[in-house]
This record gives sequence, structure tokens and C-alpha cells, in this order.
Amino acid sequence: MSLRLVIMGVAGCGKSTVGAAMSEQLRIPYQDGDDLHSADAVQKMRAGIPLDDDDRWPWLDRIAETLSNEAPLIIGCSALRRAYRNRIRTGVGGEVTFVHLAGDRDLIASRMALRSGHYMPLSLLDSQFATLERPGPDEALEVTIDQSMEAIVGQVLSHLGGNPQ
Repeated sequence: MSLRLVIMGVAGCGKSTVGAAMSEQLRIPYQDGDDLHSADAVQKMRAGIPLDDDDRWPWLDRIAETLSNEAPLIIGCSALRRAYRNRIRTGVGGEVTFVHLAGDRDLIASRMALRSGHYMPLSLLDSQFATLERPGPDEALEVTIDQSMEAIVGQVLSHLGGNPQ
């Protein structure tokens, strides 16, 4: 079986950074789920308008299709609600491992304020936290982001059992 790893969490939690570090460690590709949003969804977020489920369902289906067709793969995807995570699992039709990058709002807001060139404005962070349904241990490994990248990657690798390709 090929690894299908979803690095999830609110905007600004470090999905892309952790995904790239995991990609390097596991020597498997990383895909940023943001690249799979429709142009309309990107425009909506750029305008400071939160996405709704009608915006997200086709995107989640593209995430699942990509995971299914391109595994082994690490993908960054907010996957904020249980229903979204279930949609991905169902679409893949096989095992998907989720890693939730968790941090407090102030830390994440400070990180978002420092990044440039991303269409997701800081003004949408509160809507991300309002939508977030924290996954339980039956659904995802939760890793706090207030630690070194080495520690974060180490926790994920330990959860995966080393190199699970």
C-alpha cells in the first residue's frame, strides 16, 4: 500500500513547510492542496470571503482524486471538518493518514502576518478556527506547532513507524 498523508489545519499553521520537510524525509512528493482550488474559490478568498461547503466539496474531491492517483503522496489540505476528512477518505477508497498541525490563534496570526504572496488573508483566520472540528485520536495525529521542525517531523515519522512507503 502506498502512503497517503494529509497535513491538515487552519491557514498559516505550517502545512506547506511541514509537508515539504516530510517530503524530504520520506522521499515522496508533496502537493499543496491550495493549488487544487478552483479559480472562483481563490478569488473569493482573495476578496476576504470565507468558502462554504459548496465551494469545498469539488476541491475535496480533487484532493481525494490526487491522493488516489498519485500515491505515495503528501498533500496539504485544511480538512477542517470531520465531514471534509470523511469525504477525502471516501473519495480515496483506501487508507489516508491525517496529521493535524495545531496551534493557538495568536501564534498562527503572527506567522500569517509575515508571509507574502498568499491569497488567504489574515482576516479569514477567525472563520477557519470557527469551522475547525478538531480531530480526535481516532482520526488524526495532532502535533503542536510551537516546537522545532525537527520535533514536528520526528513525531510524524514516529507515528508512521519510520519510513512507511
